[in-house]
Amino acid sequence: MLRNHYLDKIVQQLRVHAACGLLGPRQVGKTTLAKEFSKKYYPDSVYFFDLENPYDLAQLENPMLTLSQVVQDLVIIDEVQLRPDLFPVLRVLIDRNIERRSRQKFLILGSASRDLIRQSSETLAGRIGYLELMPFCLLEVPDQSKLWLRGGFPLSYLAETDQLSYLWRQSYITTFLERDVPSLGFGVPPAQLRRFWLMLCHYHGQIFNASEIGRSLAVSHHTTQSYLDILAGTFMIRVLQPWFENLKKRQVKSPKIYFRDSGILNALMGFASRDQILTNPKLGAMWEGFALEQIICAMQVRSEDCYFWATQASAELDLLIFKNGQRVGFEIKYTDAPKMTASMHIAMDDLRLDHLFVVYPGDRIFPMADKVTAGGLSELVLELNNKLKF
Repeated sequence: MLRNHYLDKIVQQLRVHAACGLLGPRQVGKTTLAKEFSKKYYPDSVYFFDLENPYDLAQLENPMLTLSQVVQDLVIIDEVQLRPDLFPVLRVLIDRNIERRSRQKFLILGSASRDLIRQSSETLAGRIGYLELMPFCLLEVPDQSKLWLRGGFPLSYLAETDQLSYLWRQSYITTFLERDVPSLGFGVPPAQLRRFWLMLCHYHGQIFNASEIGRSLAVSHHTTQSYLDILAGTFMIRVLQPWFENLKKRQVKSPKIYFRDSGILNALMGFASRDQILTNPKLGAMWEGFALEQIICAMQVRSEDCYFWATQASAELDLLIFKNGQRVGFEIKYTDAPKMTASMHIAMDDLRLDHLFVVYPGDRIFPMADKVTAGGLSELVLELNNKLKF
């Protein structure tokens, strides 16, 4: 499946910067996308380094010597998180290229956030633009039910059967814990991190309580927070921060956590079929997390522009997005017939929302009140993507 909108974003970044960092979880399609990009825009002038390939890794034992001899217009470095020490070298090469007016560009692929890839944000400041490549979303695939169950990782979504998809995700989780996390330099025992990850299943869509989880794991809340940072930095968990609007009101100050891929959540919970999801007591939270990710994808916003809002008086809003100078709210409900609530009225007034959308698992879009619209998720995702001002 071609993801041409990501190709366009890479082009935009490389028009502005000498390097583009394409970040996202393992097996999400970064390498495939990079090869498609080079084939389309640099068919005869690309050099590819795969840092999981022992030969390529050996070539970069002396990175300045090796990279300075590359004459191709595009240099791709895959799995760069394995060699964060390359970034100071890239800074020198990029500055030299600018002085020489060289056309050479760098496309850097990583399976961790820029915060976990040490030094990158400092040494390449002003020289690199970042893109996140995430699993498939409803803008790319048509089957909402299948996407909710299997998640958006290409090999999971495109598997021949639900059972094969489930087996792939179980294997992915094991590989992630036993190989990917240690490769980033973290010494967390895989069994311990798996226990923590499993516990997060029960906090999906809820306020994160580091002390409570720490007591269950017999570790400090600082250790628990470090575990969360690892899963967030490897794109497994979304940490949704609270928005503070009125400091005179008592507001919730701790973040909420969500699994970014519904298929990974389902695999950890042992759900291999849609019926298991629909009969689970956490159905509402699972729908909320799935819908939230689809909305953020459709709105094309950074994680830093997404919040939730809640007061101690029980007024709340599931998702608040700042886009194009406007405040757009989302209340996500697993119900056939969404209705206006007192909490929605309070959110509209207190947050001065430009528009509020109530997302439900239906197939219609209809007005509920002034500046309030209810919409089925699939239909609303298309509408939001086509019309980013309200």
